[in-house]
Amino acid sequence: MKIISYNVNGIRAALRKGLIKWLSSVNADIVCFQETKAQPEQIDDQLFKDIGYHYCYWFSAEKKGYSGVGIISKIEPKNVIYGTNISYMDREGRNLQLDFEELSVMSLYLPSGTNDDRLEFKFQYMDDFRDYVYHLMKEHKKLCICGDYNICHQPIDIHDPVRLKKVSGFLPEEREWLSSFLDLGLTDSFRYFHPETIQYSWWSYRANARAKNKGWRLDYHLVTKKLLDNLQKSLILPEAKHSDHCPVLLETLKN
Repeated sequence: MKIISYNVNGIRAALRKGLIKWLSSVNADIVCFQETKAQPEQIDDQLFKDIGYHYCYWFSAEKKGYSGVGIISKIEPKNVIYGTNISYMDREGRNLQLDFEELSVMSLYLPSGTNDDRLEFKFQYMDDFRDYVYHLMKEHKKLCICGDYNICHQPIDIHDPVRLKKVSGFLPEEREWLSSFLDLGLTDSFRYFHPETIQYSWWSYRANARAKNKGWRLDYHLVTKKLLDNLQKSLILPEAKHSDHCPVLLETLKN
């Protein structure tokens, strides 16, 4: 089973850049999107159904053209959970979960801390989300929380850890939170397979950052311990260029 997570920075823009052709070639079973920036009625599900994704779910922000997550699947889920029932989170459309026979997959778009107000919002979100997942893991033993966490965990995950240590996304408090989140019983699947690989999943549009590979690793598949024996590979796919992010892939054995 292949699971892809992709912050598309506007799904309609990504579709214009050849997203469907790329999805056809990579042939994943489940694709989690972040930052869709569209309401459900603005997304043509038939484009995805035509390439085998017959189950399409979208959870959008109340504010149009902002945030939003989605999951498309070739496998019919048993249950779909929109949001977290935490109102301030759900107004921004940041969490969507599909439950299958044994596996549960969540598409997560963690806020960025672009200014002081949003940084405070991000910290509140992170604390409440950690509590939410703590309880969620009691019910779902095989859980994959994939998406854009807007945090680089370790110095290896960012191109300039010294100069950027006071920038949101690599603040000590954010990194400590991600460590505490993993301590709930989650594993960073990319580091599980590639403990020393330097590779990124986001590049600024400024200063030709992608061509110079001055990037950040912000996108993850975090999995519960019960899934570790099922993992086959975890990859970053920089050849896909429909966004300022690139997709990340997790491949597991089917149960």
